[in-house]
Parts: sequence; C-alpha cells; structure tokens
Amino acid sequence: MEMVLFSISSAVAIFATVMMLTQLNAVHGLLYLILSLLAVGVLFFLLGAHFAAVLEVIIYAGAIMVMFVFVIMMLNQGEKTTSQERAWLTPGIWIGPSILALILFAEVLVVIAGNDAGTGQLVNSKQVGIALYGPYLLAVELASMLLLAGLVGAYHLGKPLMAKRRVL
Repeated sequence: MEMVLFSISSAVAIFATVMMLTQLNAVHGLLYLILSLLAVGVLFFLLGAHFAAVLEVIIYAGAIMVMFVFVIMMLNQGEKTTSQERAWLTPGIWIGPSILALILFAEVLVVIAGNDAGTGQLVNSKQVGIALYGPYLLAVELASMLLLAGLVGAYHLGKPLMAKRRVL
C-alpha cells in the first residue's frame, strides 16, 4: 500500500513541478510549486521522516511561498495588470491545483487511517542536526551556496529596477 501511495505522491510532485515550469503566469506557477512542495512533504512522511515532512510544509510550502506571493504582489504594475489578473483568475484555473491537492489530502488520510503513520521512527531535532552536519555535510553546504548565489543574483537583477523606480 505504501508503494502505491509513494508512486502517486511522486507522480503528483513531478507533474506539479513540470506545470510550475511551464506556466506563463507567476501566480499559477507558485500554486503548482506549493503543490509540488506539499507532495514532497507527503513523500517524507511516507518514508518515516515525519520531522522533515513537517518542516517541508511549514517552511517551504508555508513561509517561503508566502514571501514569493508578497513579492509578486509588490511588483504589481497598476490598473493594466489588475485587469489582466482578473481575466486570468477564471474558475477553470483552479481545477488542476485543486485535483492535485485533493489527491495528496486523500493519501494522507489513507496513511493515517491505515495506522501506517506509526511505522516510522521518531526523530528529534538533535538527530536531524547530527545527520545534516555529519554524513550529509557536503549536501547541506552545496544547498546553502546555491541559496546564497540565488539571493545575490536576485539582488543584482533587482537593483537596477529599484534605482529606476526611485528616480521616477
């Protein structure tokens, strides 16, 4: 049963990620990215890493995505963009993300109802820290360098735009 749930979650994560990459509208892409991160959280849960699953949902799907939405909202271009966004926000747009979210929710309910939630080993934050900075130290450092490079790149790409807006 867990293999079927794992396969469905993996398929949802891959499909949502592909949809996120192919969306022209940034808000629609963010919705699919949130679903992809939720699917990865379900995968962590199915693998018995409950702490990682909770962190995935709270930190990535929650806090970071809210920050992305606020940035997109701050970049609003005025009345022209508002009318364009109204045209984009038709009820049909929500069908894809809603179906994928329902699939993930149903999977979590099946796992909890089947008492498979207790099969994983409980891991506290100290064990996670020891694992991250022990055998996975190189992966953690590479991920931090990638995030730092993205932050510096975003700053340098946005800096000329902010300077032009101050002059106007």
